[in-house]
Amino acid sequence: MQNPMLLKNCDLWAPEHLGRRDVFIAGGKIVAVEPELSIDFPGLETIDMKGAKVVPGLIDQHIHVTGGGGEGGWQSRCPELVFSELVRAGVTTFLGVSGTDSMSRSIENLLAKVRGLAAEGASAWMWTSNYAYPPTTITKDVKTDLFAIPEVLGVKIALGDHRSSWPTKEELLRLASEVRIAGMLTGKVGFVHVHLGDHPVAFDLMEACIATGIPAKHFRPTHTGRHPEVFRRACEFAKAGGIMDITTGGGNYLGTAADTLRAALAAGVPAERITLSSDGHGSMPRFNDAGEMVGLAVGLINCNKQTIGELAKDLGLEAALRFMTTNVAKALNLTEKGAIVPGADADLLVVDDAFEPQWVFMRGRIAMRDGEILMKGTFED
Repeated sequence: MQNPMLLKNCDLWAPEHLGRRDVFIAGGKIVAVEPELSIDFPGLETIDMKGAKVVPGLIDQHIHVTGGGGEGGWQSRCPELVFSELVRAGVTTFLGVSGTDSMSRSIENLLAKVRGLAAEGASAWMWTSNYAYPPTTITKDVKTDLFAIPEVLGVKIALGDHRSSWPTKEELLRLASEVRIAGMLTGKVGFVHVHLGDHPVAFDLMEACIATGIPAKHFRPTHTGRHPEVFRRACEFAKAGGIMDITTGGGNYLGTAADTLRAALAAGVPAERITLSSDGHGSMPRFNDAGEMVGLAVGLINCNKQTIGELAKDLGLEAALRFMTTNVAKALNLTEKGAIVPGADADLLVVDDAFEPQWVFMRGRIAMRDGEILMKGTFED
């Protein structure tokens, strides 16, 4: 167990800017946040932050921790994520996800990887299944995965993509109903995490399900910036009460994720209905008009901090932080994540003016100190 810590003289962004504050951490939790704290506690470590910016740890809801890819043959399988990448990127909480390859990247393997990264120090959940319909699950069905596996918050499916299974409205409605019922039983809410392709039919299907009575909160479309019409429909979906997720790792037709997010705000999407995620370790394939793959890259989780740093220049740091802290925590019902308040998990970053982490705290453990990574994966040097 990490010793209790008192962080003095923080320039605290919780994510709202509170100015100079002291933060007391014990038992992996934030115990107190006050302008001045004087604490006498056995084993207490006091760290003077000397006015450095202290912000919540980032929440990335879309990382291919077991590696994505496979669209270009055996050699195109993306590498797995290692723990120190999370630390370097300032990601303290994540959701693992699978993708195109439902053959060599099993959901059982994904669960094992998620649990391994959690054992190494991260806060970790996952989406069951991948692009396919019927879903690829660990138990007999999606409902049981959500009910029986604590890490599973919902199911992933691809819609409107040439790699998807092209489910019908009735099939998607049945899937959403199962997720909703499982969410009721477990208190998880239950989500259908939708990988969007270039065809806007995905929104026709989701809106048809919503029209039958399935609340919009159960659908979470991602990669919303990849195509002009998909982006337009995503903005309308969010303005009508849904949430849109923009990918920082690439694939945005407007340019960067920051460009895409600014365009969503300009289109009238409320800021609280936008989240960011990396698509880290997923493949970024490029296909020609004949459907042939002509290029392949790997998504990087470092794009998260770069995007927040870019957004902070014109939106301000407080607003920029919310897209990967409070917005995500509220959207996924992660009640102890996303904010520096008493009772929350002690997931914090100390960042410089370029939003580069200098210190990283994961549930009260120091994962990075003065730029040096202290917590690494089991097989990392």
